Amino acid sequence: MLFNSYIFILLFLPVTIAGWYFLHGRKARKAAFVFLLLMSLVFYGYNNVRYVPVIVASILFNYGVSRLLVPGRIAKERVRKTVMGAGVAFNLGLIFYFKYFDFFLENMNTLFHGDFVMRNIALPLGISFFTFQQVSYLVDSYRGETSDYGFIEYAVFVTYFPQLVAGPIVLHDEMIPQFRDPARYRPLAGNMANGLIIFILGLFKKVVIADTFSGAVSWGYANTGILTSGDVFVVMLSYTFQIYFDFSGYCDMACGMARMMNIELPANFDSPYKSFSVREFWKRWHMTLTRFLTRYVYVPLGGNRRGLAGTCVNTMIVFLLSGIWHGANWTFVLWGVLHGLLCVFERLTENRIAKLHPVVKWAGTFFLVNILWMLFRADSVTQWRALLSTLFRMENTAVSGDLLFAFTVPENLVLYGYGPLAFISSKIYGFPVWFLMLAAFLVCLLPENNVRLQKRQRTTAWMVPVCAVAFTWSLLTLSSEAVFLYFNF
Repeated sequence: MLFNSYIFILLFLPVTIAGWYFLHGRKARKAAFVFLLLMSLVFYGYNNVRYVPVIVASILFNYGVSRLLVPGRIAKERVRKTVMGAGVAFNLGLIFYFKYFDFFLENMNTLFHGDFVMRNIALPLGISFFTFQQVSYLVDSYRGETSDYGFIEYAVFVTYFPQLVAGPIVLHDEMIPQFRDPARYRPLAGNMANGLIIFILGLFKKVVIADTFSGAVSWGYANTGILTSGDVFVVMLSYTFQIYFDFSGYCDMACGMARMMNIELPANFDSPYKSFSVREFWKRWHMTLTRFLTRYVYVPLGGNRRGLAGTCVNTMIVFLLSGIWHGANWTFVLWGVLHGLLCVFERLTENRIAKLHPVVKWAGTFFLVNILWMLFRADSVTQWRALLSTLFRMENTAVSGDLLFAFTVPENLVLYGYGPLAFISSKIYGFPVWFLMLAAFLVCLLPENNVRLQKRQRTTAWMVPVCAVAFTWSLLTLSSEAVFLYFNF
């Protein structure tokens, strides 16, 4: 089930929130948790019920292993460590089978001229997210950092629908205590209002802004052989904005609906295009993935405690894993490696970089992120190299009419068909495209992140008409539902 669908917005979400509060109002705490668990599983299996046994089996296995890791349950430390290692290996094996097995067979065929048949295994939604979440739980159980959580509490922690399929990657000690807090069992007007605002703005980001850019991106990557340098530039920026508003929109919607239930999800997105370095970018983009890899990979490897060389090696390992985590394609692997190399370079030259003008640092970071987003979106490394070659040759800076047409949406007639914009649009070739890009660029750079802004718990009068227009516009756009990009990871 998609957040950006009529059935979710008009039925699933209100029924789930109402049921959660109603059962708590009747003092039926256990029933409320069972209800939330079942609704989360319905949400997860709505489009493909075959996913449900996978996540249920994963939950049962990991909860059982975590109970074995409770201090005192197994006397010998060596055995406890073996159990923990086996549990982590099972989870990583699960991801490998569903996400990377065909990729592995394909590369074995290429290297050794084999004839392994591809399995075409269906990738369960969110497997990378809920698996990493449970890996962190197993490690924390081994460390003695988990509490006496019951099975239903644990299952709700894993399956909680706002963050189930695309994050944030949450930790037990920031979620289960909230679920246990009786003060959160009744609706609070402030949280309901702020959560609704964040949800609506996130929905608008996804269905109105990101999905408008997606048409141009799809056209561009389907016609790489005929693109001009100007086309590649427009397609590159379009994907940069598409993935920004797609992921930002998802994060806002997740945080918004959780807040309506008096639950605070950890920040996962904090205006990353304001960054002055690639290292800062990764402190702002997919923040909980960065946190997971730092806490459970980088620090155990020694972090920055093993000198400069060790720090650089550990950084490269983390970014290699980040690239692999995103998908089974060499484009993702190279994308992760290049981000790691840039972070290492920044660490090695940070004294010189610090002397640069802030505008230079920001522009350099934004340019590099754009170039690497092209790789992230490309079907192959070869395709990425061809696009870069076209872009930097600058032989033809004209923008194709078909590419500009790919931006066409029904709203264009209303926005650019009347008034001053209509006159300007008639005089400037491709004006709707440049106007949209400028607006997207300003939204990325000027305002505060929605979640950070709404933490002030103030709903100003002007937000009511803005949200009313945004919600209506978004609902009218839902006739074609587009999957969030991070659902694929």
